[in-house]
Amino acid sequence: MSAALESEIPQEEVARDQLAVDIACVGFGPATGGFLTTLTRELADTNKPPLESQAVPGTPLQVVCYERADDIGFGVSGVVTRARGIRQSFPDFDPAQIPMAVPVKEEKVLYLLDPIGASRRSALMRAGDAAIRALKFALPYEKHALELPCTPAFLRKHNGVVMSIGQFNQWVGAQLMTSGLAQIWPSMPVSAPLIEDDAVVGVRLADQGVDKQGTPEAGFMPGMDVKARLTVVGDGPVGAVGRALDDKFGMPPEHAVRDWAIGMKMLIELPESCPLEPGTVFHTFGYPEPEIFGFLYVHPERLASVGIFIPSWFSNPARTAYRYLQHYIQHPYLWRYLEGGRMRSWGAKSLQESGRHGEPFLVGDGYARIGESSGSTNVLTGSGVDEAWTTGSLLAEAVIELLRANKPFTRGNLEDTYVARRRQSWLESESRTAENARNGFHQGIVSGLLGMAVAGFSKGKLSVGGPPQPAHSQIGSLTRFYRGKLSLQDIAQLRKDADEHNVPFHDVLMDSCGWPRIACDGQLLVSHQDALLMGGKVQAAAGYADHVRFLNPQLCRECAEKTCVAMCSGQALTRGETEVPTFDREKCVHCGACLWNCSRAVQGEHTNIDFRAGAGGLHSAEN
Repeated sequence: MSAALESEIPQEEVARDQLAVDIACVGFGPATGGFLTTLTRELADTNKPPLESQAVPGTPLQVVCYERADDIGFGVSGVVTRARGIRQSFPDFDPAQIPMAVPVKEEKVLYLLDPIGASRRSALMRAGDAAIRALKFALPYEKHALELPCTPAFLRKHNGVVMSIGQFNQWVGAQLMTSGLAQIWPSMPVSAPLIEDDAVVGVRLADQGVDKQGTPEAGFMPGMDVKARLTVVGDGPVGAVGRALDDKFGMPPEHAVRDWAIGMKMLIELPESCPLEPGTVFHTFGYPEPEIFGFLYVHPERLASVGIFIPSWFSNPARTAYRYLQHYIQHPYLWRYLEGGRMRSWGAKSLQESGRHGEPFLVGDGYARIGESSGSTNVLTGSGVDEAWTTGSLLAEAVIELLRANKPFTRGNLEDTYVARRRQSWLESESRTAENARNGFHQGIVSGLLGMAVAGFSKGKLSVGGPPQPAHSQIGSLTRFYRGKLSLQDIAQLRKDADEHNVPFHDVLMDSCGWPRIACDGQLLVSHQDALLMGGKVQAAAGYADHVRFLNPQLCRECAEKTCVAMCSGQALTRGETEVPTFDREKCVHCGACLWNCSRAVQGEHTNIDFRAGAGGLHSAEN
């Protein structure tokens, strides 16, 4: 009998329908897109013997993909990628075929100085900023920004492509569905893997017809058990199946997922006066806080993806992303291009920033891991889409080899085929270079930037800093971050003021430290909740249990930081009357930031927040 590994209190066993397939995929993103594209081409090749299903004899191979979001085009990301793996899959790849895609035309790296004097900069950084301003007549300095003389080779996206992941996923998915060789089911969250004798034998779909606590109601429909010869796990950094496998099988020695970031972006309709051409790429660092990286990518038809990355090692426990994003777009260097523009859509997602440090066991009996949750993101180049796609393609090649040889999907066979291919690919060599590139950030922004440069130019042979600490322990205290600006008494009074006026505490903190209030214009500068309505269109499907749960309420009551509330991308978490945050899933965008922005651990590195499988989320293919 198979057991489902779910991060929830088990209910009494209920009768469940079963479906037999050959391959079950969890999550549809670039990794699964690469896998299915490569696999279905083999299935469609009439010059080779057909691959018959063992699950349903007499039929073609049965391949099914289950996606949590309500559409395969609701992936949140505007990206710039070298697209090497994607081009290998599509030798005649033409970005013009995909809405919002365009070749990279111009690329700049900018150090943004603080134009208002509110960010927390070290004495060394302040001295450096002063020197830059004093010598600005002799430097490529403009509007409080210093342009680096060249883009470092490890960061450069020469011959790359700017695109929207949502539009790319739709383009790939349309080709897959019209082939008739793979089924993709959106709005079908997978709650857990099915395990028999340490082998993955399929997945369990989430129960429907339950209340917010998961208790069956009148329309209760137990989630189906999908039995599969191979389960392909590509459900991203906060996916329930991937995390359940980590809990069951552990991680390789000295591997752990400890570096995270929240990526938040706006898709902006640029003003007609904007001179930026499609294919323009800006990489930025230094503002609004030194630890925050940013980007601006220009798409066709006067659209631009503009956003920031806030990492786990940013020491401010009130590390709100939306307020910082609003200050970011108003930096004088960027604002001259954006002022007068209009927000078209908005979104956020968690990023697994551990790279190779966070690589799990890639395979086991009956399963294989691909994409971001498999540690494929290159943390030096800031690139993940092409890497994820390539992991899927490599797995498909391995699966085809095993199918043709009529070999089972055992750990050993998958090691000899998929893992071996991955170790011999450019993914492996580049991940080795990037492996320790960001360790220095845990000692400070200057050592972090130095560490990236050292790792990049030495091809990973040299690095700065040691292994990172668990994500929950990277969250500092408010008094430490605001030392010299706010006392303990000041912070207590500001918290009281925020509660009395029913405004976010992090907004009050930033106001008091010199950050100007946002002058909303109803077009581009809008409230957080208006951003959800204008550019996110969150919808939580009825009949599912809440996917965010607090395991030990007492730990929440003892927590002064409430970083989960500050970092919630959709303001779905608010301070509760009993000091236990309340969760409103009608506002949740499924970014998963709360999972790693909890400062309280309950077991090992597991925090007090349980982030389970859930349906719904942002509705915008432009994201």
